[in-house]
Amino acid sequence: MIKYAFNRLLTTIPVLWIAITVCFFILRMAPGGPFDGDRPLPEAIKANLAAHYNLDKPLIEQYFIYVGNVLQGNLGPSFTTPDFTVSEQLAVGLPYTLILGGAAFFVSLVIGVAIGVYGALKRNSYPDHILAAIVLMGLVVPGFLVAPILQLIFGLKLNWLPVGGWGDGSISYLVLPVTVLCLPHIARISRLTRGSMIEALNSNAIRTAYSKGLSDTAIVWRHALRPAMMPVLSYLGPAAGFLLTGSLVVESIFGIPGIGRYFINAALNRDYGMVLGTVVFYMVLIMVLNLLVDIFYAWLDPRVRTR
Repeated sequence: MIKYAFNRLLTTIPVLWIAITVCFFILRMAPGGPFDGDRPLPEAIKANLAAHYNLDKPLIEQYFIYVGNVLQGNLGPSFTTPDFTVSEQLAVGLPYTLILGGAAFFVSLVIGVAIGVYGALKRNSYPDHILAAIVLMGLVVPGFLVAPILQLIFGLKLNWLPVGGWGDGSISYLVLPVTVLCLPHIARISRLTRGSMIEALNSNAIRTAYSKGLSDTAIVWRHALRPAMMPVLSYLGPAAGFLLTGSLVVESIFGIPGIGRYFINAALNRDYGMVLGTVVFYMVLIMVLNLLVDIFYAWLDPRVRTR
């Protein structure tokens, strides 16, 4: 298991390097710069700022400087907020993003698996069709459309929930943004669980369990659920990444002070340091989550380690 985990870790290093390289050069190729605003700065001041942030050096030299800083754990300065480094700003918004993404991940997994198992046990029945139609709506309707609808209904019309902000950090402020983040992932997880559970229930092992006189509850939870969860586990790594990166838009819509606020402002202001730092942070986080899922998958299915 340790050798498998080490090999998987080694494969993530070149992927991370390629992603950083592509993002660096694409961002620098975009028109405009961090010091181009509505009120242009004098050329002397722009030259001093460019020298301070190494922007006066050749692009390839800037790239190697940035990669060297990243290898030392330094994400560099923010061009638009010079009093704070990129790492300091990410540290401020990270708890809010992790709470939002973590809550959405947990809710998506629990509800998605429950709906999938129920749909497999009641397959082709009216409840199964109704649940399938409901979760499909969550999959096809985009979050940026669902969010204002929920804000209008539950926040403004019914006045049940706050329409935005973080407030005192109570659950009521999380209900709407978590719901928006959850809907498409609940749909995907439930569909994966339903299909794999039906396949597991039709296997010879389950027929043997029924012949031994085991109860339906024991068969489902002790024998069928584990093999049925294998496709779901494969999806959980990308799902965690989608939830965290998708929270950027949700944070902006609901006014949550997470990393999304810094990222969007940095993108609008051409803040190279903040944009690259956020991208690098998310890439590392997603790769770590995928690595953990791969290790857990290999623990459940030892055949994976030999591939």
